[in-house]
Amino acid sequence: MAWLEKRGSRYHLNLEFRGQHLSRSLRTTDRKEAEGCLKRAEANLTEVERGRLAIPPGADIVVFLLSDGDAACRPAYESPTSLKELFQQYEALPDGVKERNTRDTERIHLKHLLRILGGQTLIGSISAKILQCYVDTRAQEDGTRGNPISDATIRKEIGTLSSIWNRWALPRGLVQLPAPTKGLIYRKAKAKPPFQTWEQIERQIKRGGLSLSQVADLWGSMFLTLAEIDELLAFVRETAAQQWIYPMFVFASHTGARRSEIMRSQIDDFDFATGMVTLREKKKDRSKEVTFRFVPISPVLRETMVTWFAKHPGGYLTICQEPSCPLKPQTAHHFLRWTLDESKWKPIRGWHALRHSFCSNCALKGLDQRIIDSWMGHQTEEMRRRYRHLFPDHQQQAMSLVFGKTV
Repeated sequence: MAWLEKRGSRYHLNLEFRGQHLSRSLRTTDRKEAEGCLKRAEANLTEVERGRLAIPPGADIVVFLLSDGDAACRPAYESPTSLKELFQQYEALPDGVKERNTRDTERIHLKHLLRILGGQTLIGSISAKILQCYVDTRAQEDGTRGNPISDATIRKEIGTLSSIWNRWALPRGLVQLPAPTKGLIYRKAKAKPPFQTWEQIERQIKRGGLSLSQVADLWGSMFLTLAEIDELLAFVRETAAQQWIYPMFVFASHTGARRSEIMRSQIDDFDFATGMVTLREKKKDRSKEVTFRFVPISPVLRETMVTWFAKHPGGYLTICQEPSCPLKPQTAHHFLRWTLDESKWKPIRGWHALRHSFCSNCALKGLDQRIIDSWMGHQTEEMRRRYRHLFPDHQQQAMSLVFGKTV
């Protein structure tokens, strides 16, 4: 005798066979699918009773009946069949496999995937159509400052799912086929504005007619001129609440280093004898724990760091509050905001503005793009396009080849 039992949202198959009570989860929430399994088990039970199907000694009876006698035992490893189970096993990866910031971002993405797709959704049922519904649903939701979720964010969420599915679950046999992410349709991407000066941005805002989102995008593209950087650093030096803040501002504005690169920088990375600072980057090669690039030490950076190292709290890290205790990203962000928010410098949205400024000023001075790329660690054409217009001499020379001398 066989019957179905629903436990929670899933169906279980129960058997009474030769004095034994057997029960097994069918790992499905679909009634029709469960009824199909029940009919198969009942039909094969009848074949066993008629002697037309023999159960091998020691066989898993439920598996044998559900497989029409093709399998005598359960697989050595049961693949997770729901999205939630897949993500839970992925979350069990040991620390250090990926950067903490990367894991934190992935968790945000997984939260949205589970919320919209449903944690109990069977892996095998996820199709391109279902993922397209996810893309369309997310595109209707609000993001920061009331703006719609950007296509870039949605692409990153699908990218996280694809990476976990294809690069982790598939080789381990947890899924049988690659993630059905090809051919998904996203809204047209909105190109980021080119880097612009504070004065240029204010001029556009004063003309009027811009939405809050457009204004925010403009401020996100701002770079400070060399004179403005000097003024900003003088302000920070006088008002910073803690001693490490000013060196971090100088570090960012005179090397173009990312916030994360400054946070992992070590004192020994500053070679004052050769006049070079080594930046430890994580984005260039995902197969390596860390790669390196090198930037010359400017006179201001040298003076600042020599002074800072003389009163450094100790340990190996360049910027820290306590010996050998790395800053958290939130700490660096909060202190930047606390330093700037009550001043004229409030429009500076984050540490990346200083990176933009370094890159843009190098372009304005006519440095070869290959040198800028090597200092900045740029690899994408999209990023280069945001500052390429700032090569004035190159632009003028090119135009003069076409129309003759330009003014």
